[in-house]
Amino acid sequence: MSKLNDSPIRIKSFQFACEVVLYCDYLKENKDFELASQLLKSGTSIGANTREAQRGVSKKDFKNKFGIALKEADETKYWLEILSATGRQVPKDIMDRCEELIRILVAIIKNS
Repeated sequence: MSKLNDSPIRIKSFQFACEVVLYCDYLKENKDFELASQLLKSGTSIGANTREAQRGVSKKDFKNKFGIALKEADETKYWLEILSATGRQVPKDIMDRCEELIRILVAIIKNS
């Protein structure tokens, strides 16, 4: 059990989800409700799917869940790019962490 809790992807995706929640609170304060909602869904889904993947019942299930997490990470990057392109202040570290998650997820999928 502790090995799952200590996995780097699990820790990083959880921390990222927390950052997304806080950033979405900021967006909502600035009346960006729709974009905040989209970002919140995809940004927190990454960690939820990595957690599900680690409890996968088969290798196929494992890869499938990590594939969903990767799609959610890519969608999150899209929303961050939209926010940035439309003049919203997107913290650089949140974009960097999203890209890091994408790289990790790709590596996990390729190596499984």
